Amino acid sequence: MGITNAFNNAVSGLTASSRKAEIVSANVANAMTEGYARRELSISAETLGGDNGGVRILGVNRIVDKALLQDKQLADAAAANVDVKVDFFANIEAEIGNPSEPGSLSESISNFENALLSAASMPDSTARLTATVSTAETIVTKINAISSEIQQSRLDADHAIGKQVDILNESIARIDDLNHAITSQLSTGRDASALMDERQMVLDQISEIVPIKVVDRDNNQISIFTKSGAILLDGKPNELAFSPASAMSATWSQSSGLSGLTLNGQPVSTLESGMFGGGTLAANFAIRDELGPEAQANLDAVARDLMTRLESVDVDATGAGLFTDAGSAFDATKEVGLAGRLRLNAAVDPDQSGSAVWRMRDGLAATTQGPAGDSSLLSSLATALSTETVPASGAMGSSQRSFAGLAASLLSNVSSDRQSAELTQSFTSARQQSLNDMVLGQGVDTDYEMQNLLVIEKAYSANAKVIATIDALMQQLLEL
Repeated sequence: MGITNAFNNAVSGLTASSRKAEIVSANVANAMTEGYARRELSISAETLGGDNGGVRILGVNRIVDKALLQDKQLADAAAANVDVKVDFFANIEAEIGNPSEPGSLSESISNFENALLSAASMPDSTARLTATVSTAETIVTKINAISSEIQQSRLDADHAIGKQVDILNESIARIDDLNHAITSQLSTGRDASALMDERQMVLDQISEIVPIKVVDRDNNQISIFTKSGAILLDGKPNELAFSPASAMSATWSQSSGLSGLTLNGQPVSTLESGMFGGGTLAANFAIRDELGPEAQANLDAVARDLMTRLESVDVDATGAGLFTDAGSAFDATKEVGLAGRLRLNAAVDPDQSGSAVWRMRDGLAATTQGPAGDSSLLSSLATALSTETVPASGAMGSSQRSFAGLAASLLSNVSSDRQSAELTQSFTSARQQSLNDMVLGQGVDTDYEMQNLLVIEKAYSANAKVIATIDALMQQLLEL
């Protein structure tokens, strides 16, 4: 080997060692940076005219396990999906209230029943009659509040869908831009690792909203599909569209008043089993279009049971009910949303003119007071509440129950749904954490990087020694 070749080899070795040291320092500096993938310098032997030409730098490699990242993204989507549902059930359950807690639906019913029995024992007591009206109003207020919570949850879910669709469109467009920027960087021989890190972070953001599959394309570009095959990006970005609602009604659905989801102008399924199922987007659609309406239907069944029990002529000979549908008698064709429209009969409602508490004793439609000692209506009201009947609607079973028992079934159903969701949440969270730990385990190990730096230092020193030796030989040759 000639002196020139030796010098070229040493210089290329110094360059490679310097570049490696730079990469190690970047790895250590970004050990705690979210989304940063560890780098390694790719090198090979250089050959010039059949002779060894030193070291050739091929480029910088991001060290990632794509299969592991794919599994983690799917786990992120599943965990985020069930988290949204758990929060929904927990909020409804909290609004209904634990029977042992003040202000719960069960306590309100118990107080009303006790007030009726107390008034029946002394029907001439205005104070006790007033107490029955007050406790009845408390039940109305509680059922109205639960209905409002359900509809607010649906409205919140609708707004969340709108925000998530915007995020998806912006993220997909950003990844398309990054695809082109990465190709441009690599075509000019520059390192595009930082752009790839940014692209991975955007992918992670998308994966919580919709479970995705990433497919590598030529020139380090990628295509994005949902888990079930909908195309989000393949050569060009596709666009999702959704119109958020400004308000929410129990009677609204995708077929009446609420927006669906479109992809490039074409309607797509929003069910969990559809092309966009599995992430927070599908969870919010489920709350708005399935879980919320189911909870409302069961609550409406409770309101119906309360109204129909107490508006029977067998209870009140005057034919008027203590509870009304916004002032009207119960109409089975208008049951949807009944819980939100439930009102106390204006004949005894203290907020209405012409009301009088003595009608609790003498009949809701009575025009004059009857015998002050007549407790038959009060007793009939109490009996009607405690009589076990089969609920006429709802999905809470067909067994006979008192009104208090039906209200307890409402709470039991919601609690059961929450507990079932929490079991799923425990599994998905554990899986997500396990995969996340595995991904982090492939990140920057500072101990390894420092050991690698020592090796690089020795290589740098050796190449520098070769150059120093060549310099000394040249000096000797020049002195001859």
